[in-house]
Amino acid sequence: MPRRHPFSRPSGRLPRRWLFTDARLGDAVLAAAAALPPGSGIVIRDDDRAPGDRWRLVRRLARIAKTRSLLLLLAGRPALARRWGAGGVHLRRHHAKHAPQARRLGLIVSMPVHDPREARAARRARADLAFVSPLHPTRSHPGAPALGRAAWLGLARLSGARPVALGGLTPARARALHRASRASGLAPGWAAIDHWLEKATKPRR
Repeated sequence: MPRRHPFSRPSGRLPRRWLFTDARLGDAVLAAAAALPPGSGIVIRDDDRAPGDRWRLVRRLARIAKTRSLLLLLAGRPALARRWGAGGVHLRRHHAKHAPQARRLGLIVSMPVHDPREARAARRARADLAFVSPLHPTRSHPGAPALGRAAWLGLARLSGARPVALGGLTPARARALHRASRASGLAPGWAAIDHWLEKATKPRR
């Protein structure tokens, strides 16, 4: 049986709060990661960084993760996620075929869901987590149409995975979604970029 990584979680104890890294954040992502509540998760994308630079970012985030019991997921292929010490892998649709390998390596599997096609792909891959977006308008994709709550819930159910909302999320919006999801038997998590950055940079009083 594959050894579990230090930033993994037993089944059923996946984080509810998540940070998505984004190239536009630069090194400010480190402050955003440090602002996460203990037990949260981080999805590391930053695909545009050079491999060495991306590796250094992962190592710096891993140090923060160790002190705050954070789960790290790395976008890309399972072998790289395991080699770099992540607890899971974030598989885009064209990498969905690697989900069985990820499970053999003991990795948590997440996938993005923007439409029914991607939701069905997540179900076929038996993903643990589906990041369903965008629920609300978001600065990450200006001008992109938001799903709205009804469409979001439909995709969340179709994915067959534990859903996590992304796109314009704040704690208040996350609580409202949680209340609206009860009738569907869902317990969604939520992810953000700007919220955690703003929390990290907000002056303390």
